[in-house]
Amino acid sequence: MKSLVKRAVSGLRPQTSRYQNRVLPAKHLRLCGQDFKSDEYFLDSARAEADRLIRRLGMTADSRVMDLGCGYGRLPIGILERIGEIRRYQGIDVMKRAIDWCNRYIHRQHPNFLFLHTDVSNRRYNPAGEEITSRFQLPFEAQSFDLIYLYSVFSHMEAPDVRIYLKEFHRLLPASGKVFLTAFVEENVPDATVNPEGYRGHKWSNALHCVRFNKNYFESLLQEHGFRVEHFLYEQETHGQSAYYLARV
Repeated sequence: MKSLVKRAVSGLRPQTSRYQNRVLPAKHLRLCGQDFKSDEYFLDSARAEADRLIRRLGMTADSRVMDLGCGYGRLPIGILERIGEIRRYQGIDVMKRAIDWCNRYIHRQHPNFLFLHTDVSNRRYNPAGEEITSRFQLPFEAQSFDLIYLYSVFSHMEAPDVRIYLKEFHRLLPASGKVFLTAFVEENVPDATVNPEGYRGHKWSNALHCVRFNKNYFESLLQEHGFRVEHFLYEQETHGQSAYYLARV
């Protein structure tokens, strides 16, 4: 009953903010941490993510970009700020409300920016979804994208699911394809730990709040599924996640 009331109250709250003539998700919809409640910070971070893909991965107006775990549209908002329309943008998320928001406030004005809800299980964000299996494929042809972006996705996913997605990324990218992702990785820790006690001074709670990987183990998963680490930046991202820039091999 409490969850039903909470959803009903949430539905009555404003769904957008407007800042510098750009429609943003309302502050209560932003999931990345307290800093993102600031309109200025949120929009600056959106621009910075687009800049990252332009500078590091060569994104242009002719790029085909897949954004896994797109949430309420931070990356596409940044792309529209920095480049405008691109050849293809595809946002994907297991949270239907986020996809509905993006379709209403981004896709309607920018038809090349597409958003897809995938009803697969994630114990944190979509516990009632369908269990993912080794036969899982996203509904796109092989080599449909040039760049794949996922921010704070593998940080909430255990190794078997990471393997499935890496296999799918390899199918969806051409030989020149690139990936940007973030993850919690450390040396001299177990291969994978869910909600490690006291890690980075946080009290990790609820399902898959933090999945931390051993760095060597995580990079072995990348290599196993046909990816090479081109660049690595330790603990530079939200809550101390590390950044990986990958090339398909």
